[in-house]
Amino acid sequence: MKRLIGALLLILLCAGCGAQKRVIFIPKSSRKPVSSACKYTYTVSGKKYCVRRSYRGFVQVGIASWYGPGFHGSRTASGEIYDMYKLTAAHKTLPLGTYVKVINLENGKSVIVKVNDRGPFVKGRIIDLSYAAAKKIGMLRKGTAKVKIIALGKRVDHRYKPVPYSKGRFFVQVGAFRNKLNAYKFKWLVSKKGYRAKVVKLRGYYRVFVGPVSTYSKAERLKRELLKRGFDGSFIVSL
Repeated sequence: MKRLIGALLLILLCAGCGAQKRVIFIPKSSRKPVSSACKYTYTVSGKKYCVRRSYRGFVQVGIASWYGPGFHGSRTASGEIYDMYKLTAAHKTLPLGTYVKVINLENGKSVIVKVNDRGPFVKGRIIDLSYAAAKKIGMLRKGTAKVKIIALGKRVDHRYKPVPYSKGRFFVQVGAFRNKLNAYKFKWLVSKKGYRAKVVKLRGYYRVFVGPVSTYSKAERLKRELLKRGFDGSFIVSL
């Protein structure tokens, strides 16, 4: 009888639980401010990014893209020179120097790359692979692929400082030519449309740049404007 009464009381008590908020007790020792997860933060186009203190346990699924000739020879966020023929990548929040395994979920191919740069700052994309890495997992022609990222660790201890992405010297590349005369003809066409253009020889190509502008957000606006005016394939370059 006592057991029956106890069971009925338990049912009545639980019936009232549905209207109450669920409270989870967190031990005092584990209460830490959210900022403790960040080694440092940086801002691009008004959005703040938190660089993780550790790579441990990091797994991510999303869309990968790749970057190549336009950035070949430029300095990366880690201070290294970007080489499109090496297995590297850009990621927004993993510590620089972290090695990650990137699996192309569309064909099963995988590659291990070192994160030595920041990006991609395009909505919906989680990692930018070098030309060589993108080729390894068969996504060059399509340009993007759904991937899974697994952080493996840091084989080398890199000392680095956050790069001020919000300010700098940015250009928008609108064309690249093997022939110098064609590059200058195209530069003249761009100038006729009211833009300040220049030709720079870089890695065997005569590249036509518009700019410079002083912030990444201004470069983004300039790129969108140029795309609307018919300069297809325009992209931002930092020199």
